[in-house]
Amino acid sequence: MPRQINIGGRRGPGGPGQNFGASAKMPEGGMKMVKRLFGYVTRNYKLSLGVVALCIIITSVTTLVSTLFTRTLIDDYIVPLTQSANPDFTPLAHTLFTLAAVLAVGIVCSYLNNRLMINVGQGTLLRLRTDLFEHMEQLPIGYFDSHAHGDIMSVYTNDVDTLRQLIGQSIPQVFSSAITISITFVSMCVMSWQLTLLVLLMTIVMIYVTRVLGNRSAVHFKSRQQNLGAMNGYIEEMLTGQKVVKTFCHEDEAIARFEQYNEALRDSANKANREANIVMPVNGNLSNLIYVLCAIIGAAIALKSPLGATLTIGTLVSFLTLIKNFTQPVSHLSQQINSVVMALAGAGRVFELMDATPEKDEKACIRLVNAKKNSDGTLSETTERTGVWAWKVPKDEFKNIEGKTDESDHNDANYGLIQQKGEVDFTQVDFSYVPEKQVLFDIELDTDAGQKIALVGGTGAGKTTITNLINRFYDIQDGRILYDHIDIRKIHREDLRRSLGMVLQETHLFTGTVMENIRYGRLDATDEECRAAAELVNADDFILRLSEGYDTMLTADGGNLSQGERQLLAIARAAVANPPALILDEATSSIDTRTERLVQDGMDRIMEGRSTFVIAHRLSTVRNSHIICVMDHGRIIEQGNHDELIAKQGKYYQLYTGKQID
Repeated sequence: MPRQINIGGRRGPGGPGQNFGASAKMPEGGMKMVKRLFGYVTRNYKLSLGVVALCIIITSVTTLVSTLFTRTLIDDYIVPLTQSANPDFTPLAHTLFTLAAVLAVGIVCSYLNNRLMINVGQGTLLRLRTDLFEHMEQLPIGYFDSHAHGDIMSVYTNDVDTLRQLIGQSIPQVFSSAITISITFVSMCVMSWQLTLLVLLMTIVMIYVTRVLGNRSAVHFKSRQQNLGAMNGYIEEMLTGQKVVKTFCHEDEAIARFEQYNEALRDSANKANREANIVMPVNGNLSNLIYVLCAIIGAAIALKSPLGATLTIGTLVSFLTLIKNFTQPVSHLSQQINSVVMALAGAGRVFELMDATPEKDEKACIRLVNAKKNSDGTLSETTERTGVWAWKVPKDEFKNIEGKTDESDHNDANYGLIQQKGEVDFTQVDFSYVPEKQVLFDIELDTDAGQKIALVGGTGAGKTTITNLINRFYDIQDGRILYDHIDIRKIHREDLRRSLGMVLQETHLFTGTVMENIRYGRLDATDEECRAAAELVNADDFILRLSEGYDTMLTADGGNLSQGERQLLAIARAAVANPPALILDEATSSIDTRTERLVQDGMDRIMEGRSTFVIAHRLSTVRNSHIICVMDHGRIIEQGNHDELIAKQGKYYQLYTGKQID
């Protein structure tokens, strides 16, 4: 029996942190999920659904007409014709042609129904996936830290795909079965209430059996969807870390763990399908039993036995055919239980992602705009890219901001403009990724415009966390972060991040050309601006040596480039954005010493006149910083410029010289 495993402490539905073998429950709020799904279906397809409903009704009626015609055929035509010396088949031919016309209408309606439901189903899934992605783009970084990426991808593929069967087949089948059962039941009552009562009693038994088996399979279908997401999450991790797996000869252990995930999926899928596949044979045999009992009792009635009113042969044959029309929809409904249960399990995961709390800008009211300086020194908003940025502050908020220039920055009755300078201040900031583990303690930092601030310290000291807080990738628990004397919680996240160019230690390049990847920094940048940015950071030289230069296609996260070349493109991307402030998180960590000297010259030009936060392990790159913050276990333990910190002979002195101080 596979052992239970828990990987990486990741949390989330179906993620690698789940325990295999744990019992799953039927998704709560099943009817609520059905209503939400129905809302998606009806949002843009009300007319189509109306036509589908009409087609289903017509198809069901034509099927019933053909069944009832059996009685007419036997009692009104076949029996009289067999008793006539000179039979006339003309009336029978006319009736058969009429029946053929009715059935043709049913065939057309059935085709139209199926054709429309394809459009409705695929259109609904299109809208659902679009809404999912739009919502995902609004989720905070913390959500992706706590959920396996492969598991999130499984929501878009496997879980959404389970809804295709539900929308395209299960829902129409349920409606069709309900119509067929209703009109068939009425017809059966008219023919023989005694036999109808027997059929009804046996049908209740079928429904009970279906419900019991359906509830048993529902548990395993929910577990199956969770295990499928877990396996996808693990596969995604192994693909991302394939080099690490091979470097440490971890193939056998990786295979063993995959087998455990795969076995858990096989076990839950096997149990789900085993329980679900019992339903159809059981109901089929019960249907046959009903048919046999009605045939025996009906024959007795037809032969004028003392059981009750008489039946004609045609009526009995029609009634026995109606039994199939009555019990088959029940069997079809039971057959759809698999799809419905699996779809509800998938819908639960889909709506769990869709209901995840997005980033909120509840207090945000301040925007970043292009500005120009007037002859009198005041600012005014413009649509041109002037290189001057300003915070557009509502008048009521403007008067409460400390340290603003003066009231002459007002150029509108409702708004004031404050020039963006890049001054960032931390005041008694505490932060925790999770409530039980605090990572930053009482951070105090005061910067001026145009300064270069370096964050140094050991791994896990909290350097990257500080830059993440400036970008509001996470919100602080206590204290304040001011940007140009404005509380960053009052700045729209989009504008805040647009004002901060960021080069991460882990670069990511998208599928596309080199030019397109540089332009990702600013989508309206021209080719000339992109080339100028590449030249600025000395990336132009290696780009021109590529097979197609700037038109070279990059795939697999830039796998056809070296790590250093990828990082140069990331720096060029920040350069073309031309942001008012910069955050460089180990931006030159993957570049050799010779290349670093070339890049550093370009970086200095990028940083000129801009406030810049630099995270670096190579202390030689931060010597010229205005402020160097030495961090240790989430605290700033030293602060000053290079000479001041060397003179103190404290932690920075130890890091820089490698000497221990007694």
